[in-house]
Amino acid sequence: MRPVHGGNLAWAAAVSGCQADTILDFSASISPLGPPSSVLVAIQSQLGNLRHYPDPNYSELRVALSQAHQLTPEWILPGNGSAELLSLAGRELASLSATVLITPAFSDYYRALKAFGATVLGVGCLSGGVSDEGFSELCLPLSPLPPIPHSDTPPSSMGLLINNPHNPTGRLFSRASILPYLEQFALVVVDEAFMDFLPDQEQSLISLVQNYPNLVILRSLTKFFSLSGLRLGYALAHPDRLQVWQQQRDPWPVNTLAAAAGVAAISDRDFQQQTWDWLPPTREQLFQGLANIPGLHPYKSAANFLLVESQQSCSQLQQRLLQRHQILIRDCLSFPELGDRFFRVAVLSATDNQRLLAALREECSEC
Repeated sequence: MRPVHGGNLAWAAAVSGCQADTILDFSASISPLGPPSSVLVAIQSQLGNLRHYPDPNYSELRVALSQAHQLTPEWILPGNGSAELLSLAGRELASLSATVLITPAFSDYYRALKAFGATVLGVGCLSGGVSDEGFSELCLPLSPLPPIPHSDTPPSSMGLLINNPHNPTGRLFSRASILPYLEQFALVVVDEAFMDFLPDQEQSLISLVQNYPNLVILRSLTKFFSLSGLRLGYALAHPDRLQVWQQQRDPWPVNTLAAAAGVAAISDRDFQQQTWDWLPPTREQLFQGLANIPGLHPYKSAANFLLVESQQSCSQLQQRLLQRHQILIRDCLSFPELGDRFFRVAVLSATDNQRLLAALREECSEC
């Protein structure tokens, strides 16, 4: 079955007929620089503690995160990846009359909302939609909110789920463009999974979370620090809300190794600066390389991935890249607004990026 997430190397290996570890994976937007050596040392130091249960309050991890974000620890809840926390948010959003989802949207948002029977109302943020010429801008704020399909319900009884930077386009919304929604909606969930890749993070809403009891911010530690296999994220929200979430989930959702990794990662300023120095020029080189291939149109991005429009079927291009070059790109079939004419690629090392560009030039020249 075709995956709806990136990084499914078992599926890619079956399609390509080769071993999973031989595939160059551009489908998952994970930094190629990590995990940091400090994190690996921290994990090694905790191997002797695997016989013990984790601290159920994750005190050390919450203190490290609270220092990084200048909040007291009770405003932070670690989770088994941001996916677990998204499910908790989905449960709460489902209790409202409806949830507005800014589209195109990450498929896991639909999963988390539908799992609890939420009414989902998609509102597109692509200027003029996607046409033969592509889209020019992502438009926020949607204020006044455009007519919501099949709904006479006021926003004050609804929730809103949005991500920033936006996936899959990579566009960064200004904080000012999101602020009006905090006055309109009963609950606003902002997924900032890729915000770490911006050194100043000026558009993050974390500094405002104490001012808005209806604001929830989700963060991931797996993409920036290359820790997807450990599953580690955290939510920032009012302590009363986080206490309810804590009671709704299984005990010890974050394992001992992940908790130690999180403390080390959030404290590793050298690795963070290395990433901030590396990403912009490497992303720009990849962008220019894609732009120079006939039939491809990449879009500017603030994140560690690029959305690319193609004149040919991207699902077929994905298959050829796998079978002929052992390279996996992310198709956009799970984003209905984009369909089979768009694909997404992570920004990897300069060498890996050049390998991708060479393969794309070869495949696009045959069409």
